[in-house]
Amino acid sequence: MRVFHGFEALPHFTHPAVTVGSYDGVHSGHLKLLRTVTAAARGQGGESIVFTFEPHPRITLGKADGLRLLTTLDEKICLLERLGIDNLVIIPFDRAFSRLAPDEFVRDCLVGHTGAETLVVGFNHRFGHDKQGSYDYLDSHGFGLRVIEVSECDVDAEKVSSTVIRQLVGEGKMARAARLLAHPYLVIGRALRNRIRVEDPLKLLPPPGEYDAHINGKPTRLTVDAAQELITRDILPEGRVVITF
Repeated sequence: MRVFHGFEALPHFTHPAVTVGSYDGVHSGHLKLLRTVTAAARGQGGESIVFTFEPHPRITLGKADGLRLLTTLDEKICLLERLGIDNLVIIPFDRAFSRLAPDEFVRDCLVGHTGAETLVVGFNHRFGHDKQGSYDYLDSHGFGLRVIEVSECDVDAEKVSSTVIRQLVGEGKMARAARLLAHPYLVIGRALRNRIRVEDPLKLLPPPGEYDAHINGKPTRLTVDAAQELITRDILPEGRVVITF
C-alpha cells in the first residue's frame, strides 16, 4: 500500500475508486465500505484509494472532549494495508479544510487530485462544511462520478459503530469489541524490558486489569495498570511491538 501525506505530488491513478472517512477502528462496518471500494476498483481495472484525516476532525473542530481513539494513525495504516487497499491519502484536517463546501471537496480534492471515477460512501456519510454533503447530494449533482452507497452493518443484531466499540473497550469487554471490529483490538506501542508505553495520549486502552493478549503474535498475559502502561511477564526487546486483545 502506498501512503501519501496531503495532496502534493500525488501520482496519476488508474481508474481510481475512492472512499473517504476517519475509519477509527477500521471496524466491520468500515470493512463493507473498504471491500466495496476494492471490488469496484478491480472491476474497472483500477486502484483503490482511501482518504482519511489526521488529526481526527473532532480535534480540529474543538469537539474532542472525552475523545479516545480506537486506532492511532500507525495502527490505521497497519489495518488498511492488511485489507489490500492500494493507496492511502492522509489529509491534514485543519480549519481551512473543514470550511470546504461539498462541491469544492468533490471537484477539487476527489476529482481534481485523484481523477476519481467511483466514490463509495456509507449510508450516513456526510462531508463538506457543516456536513452539507450526502449521498443524495452526490447523486443529484453528478460530478461525473459513479456513486455507490453501502448500507448499515449489524453484528448479532447490534448496530456497529466506533462509539459502541469505544464503550466496550472502555469496559474491558475485549472479546465483544473484537467481534464488532471483525479483528482483535490492536495496540502498537514501544517496549522497554517488561513495560510497553503507548505514545498517543488519545489511544483508548482497556481499564486496569489483566487480559489475555498477543505480543508480536505470541500469546501472553498482559496487565494494564492505573497509569495506562502495559506490563508483561516477559522481558521484551526494546522497540516497536504489536499487541492484540
